[in-house]
Amino acid sequence: MNSATITVERQREALLRMLAAATFIIFFQAFMVAPIIPQLASTFAVSPHQAGFIVPAYLIPYGVATLAYGLLADRIGVWRIMAASLCAFSLLTALTATAQSIEQVAFWRLLTGLGASGVVPLALVLVGRLFPYERRGRPLGWLFGAMAGGMAFGSTVGAVLEPYLGWRGIFIGVGIAGIATLAVLLPYQRLIAGATQAVQGGWKALFQAYRSLFASARGRRTYLFVFVNSIFHSGVFTWLGLYFEQRYSLGPVGIGLALLGYGVPGFLFGPLIGHAADRFGRGRLLPLGLGLGALAAAALIPNTPLLVAPLVVTVLSLGYDMTQPLFAGIVTSLGGQRPGQAMGLNVFMLFTGFGLGSLFFGEVLRFLDFGTALTLFGVVEAVLCVLSFWLFRSELAVTRTQ
Repeated sequence: MNSATITVERQREALLRMLAAATFIIFFQAFMVAPIIPQLASTFAVSPHQAGFIVPAYLIPYGVATLAYGLLADRIGVWRIMAASLCAFSLLTALTATAQSIEQVAFWRLLTGLGASGVVPLALVLVGRLFPYERRGRPLGWLFGAMAGGMAFGSTVGAVLEPYLGWRGIFIGVGIAGIATLAVLLPYQRLIAGATQAVQGGWKALFQAYRSLFASARGRRTYLFVFVNSIFHSGVFTWLGLYFEQRYSLGPVGIGLALLGYGVPGFLFGPLIGHAADRFGRGRLLPLGLGLGALAAAALIPNTPLLVAPLVVTVLSLGYDMTQPLFAGIVTSLGGQRPGQAMGLNVFMLFTGFGLGSLFFGEVLRFLDFGTALTLFGVVEAVLCVLSFWLFRSELAVTRTQ
């Protein structure tokens, strides 16, 4: 390996870590909100159910906007869209601190979701361009590990710091962190621009590309599993703060500590999980991840001891870390000349599922209880687990899936 190749490798690895940092910030902001729903409900004198709408108010617009960002990136370049999106994320997150009612919080969250959704999907696109498919598991593991770390620290630090900084201070701090992340990415704009090429074509080519993504059984099943699996994980996670408050009478700090394990497996072992997927095939890991999610939901139904419940939350997170990154790895091989469009559709399914999952679980809680909601969601995840043995059997060897 000559010196020029070594330099390119080092730049690529450094960019991967910077993309992971940006991903971490985005997910930190997304997941710091759910655990403080009880506090926001108290602050604005509304019910937890009403306050809970601020979660889908962010997630659903985020998912919808990824379709547009993926298309724009394919046409005018990844760097321009990513930089503009990170700027919008930072500004709108900070402006959320000006809200004087829960409706205003939801409004700023909606705008932030629209503005922020050009960062993570395009980071995934870059991984697809910079790394060959047979080596893509490890870098995808870095990005999904950053997502998991953002989930873990967002859900924990957000709840722990709220009594000291207030929810407004947390939003301002994350906005500042977003600007700092953009500054760190600036030196890599040439590498980012050089990794992708603009895609030409009109509306006919656009719809043909979407049709092709769903034309194969591989594409259909992957996108469907991404969507339903995200409904499960978001539904359960969004309401865990209220779960721990009602079942164990925990305050903000206690809730934050109870949720500390969510995201830790992916943060610590994301690259290893990705490497295992490259080596053994995604078809071997996906059923295990789906099964762990279903088991975790089932374990939260009875009166689980308080010391055990946080461990169950960690298992729930591991189920996520062993599914969504692996699905994303498959998606990176589906896009052909339009990787932004393919990944945009993946993140659309992911975040729309996140938003709907929080809505569906919340609606069940309006009329029933946590045990019933967890049972319903756990059964759906168990069905996915059983189906995945057959539907993803062709993913056993990565080299055979191309």
